[in-house]
Amino acid sequence: MSGLFITMEGGDGAGKSTQIENIKKYYEARGYECICTREPGGTPVGEMLRNVLLDAANTDMDDVTEMMIFAASRSQHVRELIKPALAEGKIVICDRFKDSSVAYQGVGRGLGDIVEMVNDVAVEGLVPDITFWMDLDPETGRARVEKNGEPDRMESEKLDFHSRVYEGYRGLQEKYPERIKRIDATKSIEEIKEDIYAELDKLTDR
Repeated sequence: MSGLFITMEGGDGAGKSTQIENIKKYYEARGYECICTREPGGTPVGEMLRNVLLDAANTDMDDVTEMMIFAASRSQHVRELIKPALAEGKIVICDRFKDSSVAYQGVGRGLGDIVEMVNDVAVEGLVPDITFWMDLDPETGRARVEKNGEPDRMESEKLDFHSRVYEGYRGLQEKYPERIKRIDATKSIEEIKEDIYAELDKLTDR
C-alpha cells in the first residue's frame, strides 16, 4: 500500500486526539510507519503561527488575517512534511486540515468561497484519502473544553460561532460523503474506535 493521508475533523472537545492515537495503533499493528501531526502547526514555522492564532490575547485579529495565517501554516505543512511523508509511503494522520478552514473561516466567520480558493493554493491539490468528522453538538463540546482547562482564542468564541462551524461541517459531510465519514462522538471511546476501524478496514481493502 502506498502512503495514505487521513484527517480528523470536528469541533473542540470532540475527542479527536484519542482517536488519532487509535488510528496510529491500527496501522502500526499492520507494519506501517505513521506520522501524527496537527494544524495549525506540524512544522517549526507552523507551530509559531499556531501560537499567534490561538493566543487568547489576540482578540483583535481580523477574520481575513486569521484565514491567511491558517493557510500559511497549511502551505508550509504540506510542502515540508505531508507530501514528502506520503511520497515515502508513510501513513500521515492529521488533526485538522482544509475542511477546518472551510468550516471555521468560511462558514463560522462568514468569509464564504474565498476560503476555499486561498486554501486550494495552500494544499497544492492534496486531498485526504479519508476524513473522520467527529460529530458532537457544540454545547457538549464547549462543556468538555471548559472542564479541561483554559480555552484558547478559538475555543473562547461564543456558542453561536461554534454552532455555525458545526453547520459548516455538516454541509461538508453532505457534499463529500465518500471521503468524509460521520462518527458519532457521543459514543464511548471504544465504540468510536470500532466505528473508525470499520471504515479503515474498507479503505485498506480497496
